[in-house]
Amino acid sequence: MDAQGRGRADNIDPADQWVLNPNTGEYELQLPDSAPQSTVPRPRRSAPRGGTPRGRTAAPGRQPQDAPGREIPAQRRRRSAPAEPPPGRRGRRPAQKASKAKKVVLWTGGVMAFVLVAAAGAGYLYIRHLNDNIKSVADDGASTGGFQKDKAINILLIGTDKRTGAGNDSYGDAGSPGHADTTILLHVSKDRSNATALSIPRDMIVDIPDCPTTQEDGSKEVIPGSQGVRFNTSLGQSGRTPSCTMRTVTELTGVKPDNFMVADFNAVKTLTTAVGGVEVCVERAVKDEDSKLDLPAGTSVVEGEDALAFVRTRHSFGNESDLDRIKVQQQFLSSLMRKLKSNDTLTSPSKMLKLAEAGTEALTVDSQLDSIGKLKDLGLELGKLNTKNLTFTTVPVVDNPAETVKATVVPHPTQASEVFEAIQNDVSFTDVKQQKAKEKAEVAARLKGTKADPSEVRVQILNGGAPDGSAQDALNWLQLEEGVSKSENAGNADAELSKTTLEYAPDQADQARRLADIMGLSGSAMKPGESVTNSQGLPTMTLTLGKDFKGAGVSLTAPTKAPDVRKTTADKVVCAE
Repeated sequence: MDAQGRGRADNIDPADQWVLNPNTGEYELQLPDSAPQSTVPRPRRSAPRGGTPRGRTAAPGRQPQDAPGREIPAQRRRRSAPAEPPPGRRGRRPAQKASKAKKVVLWTGGVMAFVLVAAAGAGYLYIRHLNDNIKSVADDGASTGGFQKDKAINILLIGTDKRTGAGNDSYGDAGSPGHADTTILLHVSKDRSNATALSIPRDMIVDIPDCPTTQEDGSKEVIPGSQGVRFNTSLGQSGRTPSCTMRTVTELTGVKPDNFMVADFNAVKTLTTAVGGVEVCVERAVKDEDSKLDLPAGTSVVEGEDALAFVRTRHSFGNESDLDRIKVQQQFLSSLMRKLKSNDTLTSPSKMLKLAEAGTEALTVDSQLDSIGKLKDLGLELGKLNTKNLTFTTVPVVDNPAETVKATVVPHPTQASEVFEAIQNDVSFTDVKQQKAKEKAEVAARLKGTKADPSEVRVQILNGGAPDGSAQDALNWLQLEEGVSKSENAGNADAELSKTTLEYAPDQADQARRLADIMGLSGSAMKPGESVTNSQGLPTMTLTLGKDFKGAGVSLTAPTKAPDVRKTTADKVVCAE
């Protein structure tokens, strides 16, 4: 939107032409004398995608659930410019009523959610123009098919060390194809009450699986996997695309991301400049020769090149390791989120427009998230978060025991899996009330009461996402080890489940409690419902083994409390040490 190009006077900020209509709660474009207000239309929402789970055949009449998404080569889309608004009379700037202002804060909630997601969430201001900024690449079937509003959300955020963009020649590794230099798995709870941002160390040793890719020229290529290599090589190395990083994270954590976003060095520079700088704190003065960071002790405001230098500095903090740099980056992101959420940002059309431009220009997203409409919907979901309930933590690690000179790390043998399980089970790392007291009491009550003798428990077992053969393994264990003789293998379920469930009729509650006790099922896994008829024509319960099933005899009790690991929350001001 060029002010001069529309016949207006010099020195007019295009952002000042957008004003709030208190009757609609939307920003509208006001032009002097030559044009009327023009309300920006809201984009249509995309319908969820479908497909068939890997290794399963869709049941008759059932819509497939897990097909690979539409693949788009890594190239910018070109669309026609927005149409000029018709001529008319200039309107007066309306006063902002409290109730409508609150609505605008809700609509722009995306800008406080999480850096790039946040900035992109502001994009409803001029949708068609911003759509042209977005670059998308195929997810190659590595995602869930995209986030859903009624489920927990998992977004993979990747910062690369590729030297793209003006002024970045001196950063990163020379000739780097763009490795996964900074990676965060952002998990947002199903009820949107809390979120966890899990940093994945770039020097952590992992196994990278085989990954089908769509290359920049549109060709398809399967990149062979690698065993025992640094995590950062999951991107860029040997032609690996972001979908390879997504598959590596899934194999490492057991959490399948819904979407990914990739940003280069320019993202930090442009976003911090757009909001007028971000406040950072250091315990002692820093003068780093490598990053050129020069800060006095205490609090400073950084933007542009200084902001990038702050997040890339490693030799001036802690023991100069990448793990200490991760702590600094988490502190920086917390501060940036506080600035994005502040009234100083949300009530400034100028900053909002700059954020929308910066965020969409800096983003490379997956093909399931390739429009402002989708980014806005995601931003609104994330915008429901309170920063005090966003926890930053890092995969717990130990030094690589295979090295004499310690240069890499490996996941902690016990703590890492505890963190992964907490995220898998949507457990908050902050003290958030995740269920109403009444709901919690009802769930707990399912486990209380008399329990039938194991020999009286009738149950059919279905495999709904567990490894092949799990239903038969569970059957053998229940019959031979636990005395549940009235049990049978009913084959595969019609659909995959993330968690194991036990459905039973009201008059089977005592049987359900016994089976829950044997298998270590929680109250939330017990689903009061209806019985089915077994092969002998008798009413029986249905046990469906989900993806959380770890083997016959292994308790299925999910964690209810996050492990005690180092963490910070986004509302806290922390100084880099």
